[in-house]
Amino acid sequence: MAQLSEDSFAFGGPMLSVDEAVEIIASRVKAVGETEAVSLGEADGRILARDIAAPLPLPPFTNSAVDGYAVNGGDLPPDGERAFPIGGRVQAGTPAKAGRPAHAVRIFTGAPMPDGTDTVFMQEDVRIDTTGQVVLPPGLRVGANVRPAGEDIPLGHLALTSGQRLRPQDVALAAAFGLTQLDVVRRLRIAVFSTGDELASPGTERAAAQLFDSNRFMLMAMLRRLGCEVSDLGILRDERASLANALKQAARQHDLILTTGGVSTGEEDHVKAAVESAGSLVLWRMAIKPGRPVAMGIIDGTPFIGLPGNPVASFVTFVHVVRPTVLALSGAASAPLIPMPVRATFRYKKKLGRREYVRVTLRKAADAMLEATKFPREGAGLLSSLVETDGLVELGESIVKVGPGDSVGFLSYANMF
Repeated sequence: MAQLSEDSFAFGGPMLSVDEAVEIIASRVKAVGETEAVSLGEADGRILARDIAAPLPLPPFTNSAVDGYAVNGGDLPPDGERAFPIGGRVQAGTPAKAGRPAHAVRIFTGAPMPDGTDTVFMQEDVRIDTTGQVVLPPGLRVGANVRPAGEDIPLGHLALTSGQRLRPQDVALAAAFGLTQLDVVRRLRIAVFSTGDELASPGTERAAAQLFDSNRFMLMAMLRRLGCEVSDLGILRDERASLANALKQAARQHDLILTTGGVSTGEEDHVKAAVESAGSLVLWRMAIKPGRPVAMGIIDGTPFIGLPGNPVASFVTFVHVVRPTVLALSGAASAPLIPMPVRATFRYKKKLGRREYVRVTLRKAADAMLEATKFPREGAGLLSSLVETDGLVELGESIVKVGPGDSVGFLSYANMF
């Protein structure tokens, strides 16, 4: 388990940009370092722990790319048709005998090329004459319709790199190499809790002045999409001693502690005092909207993150603070979110020097361009604004206004986890 120093999240200056926050996390958070071997069937979404060099070329042997007839290109005349006797047949999965000079071999897709042949005519382009010979047309280049050994990946090529999150196509490549297991970083263990007497868990009785706790379930779902093992600590009540004890226990058993709301400077904020008594706490004033100060702490060497309580602010700061922290802890390669250019249909003004995120839906316009339409209401407490939209338009620090027709950067919810 990675152990961080108490000053890991310290920074100078009154305001922290999004890029500065990500850089601090990437440079100071250390990976857990523990690995495990998993079967290919369990490897999707895991972080690869070791480089994989190709143990064999792909394809491992030269083969036909089509169904047709294999010949030696040197036997082909420069112009005019030529009839060849058919001197054999080779199917995928069966060894090929050497081809005979001035003969064609009936061959099928994926079958190994017979020795002495180097060109394949597609069966649609040939005809069989009355004597049973195959008549080949002129003009085909030597080597056509053949897949050489190693054409895809040569022997020894660095095919999969340590730190990458494995996708289905990566797992397929490992299978093509004949591998049955992969070494991956163990799953991160993350504790999530809510705090506050104003919250009730779904399924329990809610008092008139309480809200059902929704942020905790959103955070746990996002963490699981990042491949984490999540411990649900429930709702911890605002009592300083019990909070401190719960946080210390969680720190011993987890790689990260995450909460939402209740970490500020208020008189009833016992979470702040509990974290400070066990380690250190820094309130990051981030130049981001929606979002408020994000609490970054260390409890017995384990990082602690306290996100804003409003659901939209919690969602946005999760993407820009928790996501890079999880990637760093797991030893994953940096995976910055890349906005896709779309056309705005709305007007919007913002402050210079602050990055803002606007909730939008996408639609295809009559000219086939993708257009972003802003959610009609403001407010960081509107869960519906996340449910009824497709993603966020990212407006950088140098932008002060947007108008209809302007090109803006779109971040899809689907690409965030």
